Amino acid sequence: MQISVLEKLKALEAIHLLKARRDRAADTKDWALYESLHAVDHHSYNGDYPAWTTAAEMIANVREIMKNLTTLHHSHTPEITFESASRARGIWAMKGLSLWKQGETDHWFLAFGHYFETYEKRAGEWLFTSRLLKYLHTASSPGADFPPRPMVET
Repeated sequence: MQISVLEKLKALEAIHLLKARRDRAADTKDWALYESLHAVDHHSYNGDYPAWTTAAEMIANVREIMKNLTTLHHSHTPEITFESASRARGIWAMKGLSLWKQGETDHWFLAFGHYFETYEKRAGEWLFTSRLLKYLHTASSPGADFPPRPMVET
């Protein structure tokens, strides 16, 4: 199925807003918003953690991992390709900063890399259906114990 130029521009804007909302929801810990952006059957592969095969599993683990972190997610320079009018793939350059206290000491973790994502338009809304995070470079404060391990039973 072919996608018109106007449909493609509307879909691109919707996917850009989806990604912006995801980054903001993660950083502000707005878990209701975060969950609403993901399809129920979402799969997530973040290099530091085991694969999560449902949105509920991913969100439960992310909530636990991030409960004592202040995070700053920046996603930019998207490359979006359409498989159809309702399916797309995206690659986003990313920069992420995590801040936390380990005992009485402030620590940080800085990462650069790319998100590889898939999206589907379901019930008129674009949703994340998968995410793979690949780091190209990371750095952390001396003595930092990162990444935090999820405590949620899966």
